[in-house]
Amino acid sequence: MDSYIRMFDALYKNDDDNPTIGIILCSQKNEAIVKFSVLNDAKHIFASKYNLRLPSTDELKREIENERKRIENQHFQKRGK
Repeated sequence: MDSYIRMFDALYKNDDDNPTIGIILCSQKNEAIVKFSVLNDAKHIFASKYNLRLPSTDELKREIENERKRIENQHFQKRGK
């Protein structure tokens, strides 16, 4: 993830931008995985400027699982028609 953050920073980040935060959201049939990454040299994270609070790992897992179920239900409904 650090490589992607560094590449994003090199290509898109302006000097006055806050540090880049990487979030990986993965979903498999029976599992949701959430990982956060911030470069070690980022001294401050100004999450309040992006959102009042960042969701917890468990909240993100629940959101991924709910979205996966919604998509699966749509898929099965389309196949049933």
